Amino acid sequence: MTDLETRAAPSRAGALRRAAPALLGYAAVRALGLIALAVWSAARDKSAYTLLTARWDALWYTRVAELGYGYEVRLANGDVHSNLAFFPLLPWLERLVAAVSPLSYADGGFLVSLFASLTAAWGIFAVADHVHGRRAGVCAVLLWAALPVGIVQSMAYSESLFTALAAWSLYAVLTGRWVTAGALALLAGLTRPVGMAVVAAVWVAAVASFARDRPTNGATGTARAVGMLLAPLGTAGYVLWVGHRTGKGPLGYLDVQAGWRNGFDGGYAFARFVAEKFTSFPSALAGVGLILGVASVIWLYAVGVRQRQPLPLLVYTGVVTALALCASSYFGSKPRLLMPAFPLLLPLAVALARQSIRRSAWVLGPVAVASAVYGAFWLNGSGPP
Repeated sequence: MTDLETRAAPSRAGALRRAAPALLGYAAVRALGLIALAVWSAARDKSAYTLLTARWDALWYTRVAELGYGYEVRLANGDVHSNLAFFPLLPWLERLVAAVSPLSYADGGFLVSLFASLTAAWGIFAVADHVHGRRAGVCAVLLWAALPVGIVQSMAYSESLFTALAAWSLYAVLTGRWVTAGALALLAGLTRPVGMAVVAAVWVAAVASFARDRPTNGATGTARAVGMLLAPLGTAGYVLWVGHRTGKGPLGYLDVQAGWRNGFDGGYAFARFVAEKFTSFPSALAGVGLILGVASVIWLYAVGVRQRQPLPLLVYTGVVTALALCASSYFGSKPRLLMPAFPLLLPLAVALARQSIRRSAWVLGPVAVASAVYGAFWLNGSGPP
């Protein structure tokens, strides 16, 4: 047994009762966001449900669910947007919902995201509770619900599904359930490219555990090995399949992403984007805001290191953050890409948990309202989130 395994996980019923305040609070914050979206959208003569289920990436996912892979759009500038860029687990689930119910693929995506967001909230609570205690767990969930881009958690996007799988995989690692951790990492790898962050967390934790515990129990060692073998199969399997389908080998998926102008450049394109904000006013204010945002993310990660967050959380968060900030993708989506990096919120959750309930409510209440208003404004804008 390792130090990660010594704290026994509660029974499922007991775990749900323990998480109930967090889940009820999460539902309330997200309901507030949906109400704000409905009111704002109605004022602009738009359908809030259409904004949640039938725009931008949601359309690409439903098209995969309905028609399979092979659809692409060729733009005037020569770029090729292929639906091979979208990992398959969400479309598979949309297709399953449509097959067993009268719901459409878009309805299925919304339903999956609804349940996945609650599952993600429970997983975030489980991780935070395990590391810092119950009050910190509740605060972490409420902070995640009230993120400025929290409305994405209710969209027919893959962020909620991925976060749910990632959070529970990390919790399985923390409680020594290696096969479960590996299986969930496999599914996370079928959901988004950043699934490699979950794989890295499982692998690093397992290797560190092997190194600490020699000689170890044979069954435990076998479970770790199985978890390590399972973890990369989702990401690797889909990437290799895309390479085979495109005829471009193991790097074929990178070519697909290049058609969307997505790539990893170490943050050069993002830095240039921020620098360009300072060429005029008032765009310079946006540049300052972006710099402060990035600095805050780095600071929160550093605080997590100082607070000695478990190694799997630090590895996972580091990879998610690096991929979000150092990719040359659409810059407006970077806050959304950071949303699965929920361990960044743990230092704030710990600080709130040390306050009285009344004082914490005075902080979280206005933040939730601001998130609801911003989410409604953001989703009614012209660009994709």
